[in-house]
Amino acid sequence: MRKVLFTVFNTLLLVAVAAVAFAADKADVVATISWATAIGMGLAAGACGLAQGMGLKGACEGTARNPEAGGKITVTLILGLAFIESLAIYALVVCLILLFANPLMGQL
Repeated sequence: MRKVLFTVFNTLLLVAVAAVAFAADKADVVATISWATAIGMGLAAGACGLAQGMGLKGACEGTARNPEAGGKITVTLILGLAFIESLAIYALVVCLILLFANPLMGQL
């Protein structure tokens, strides 16, 4: 039941935001894009930070339980952190594309 309510709420929220975005003029679109990139990058950085913290916590606990496996755990941790950090870099690239390569930004 909780998933259904969450899905319905998100759908209604997205439809409401889409209606406002389609009714906006060009100046409002630029402001909306700027806010969207700021919020999107903030969410991506926060989520990646939480994921890296949880990975580091797991690696520390694994090394504390089995110190002999510390080398393998460290290699796996570094590889996992690189994958997580790549998600933040992809989000940054998308945000920069929205800000600087957007055709609506140059029409004002």
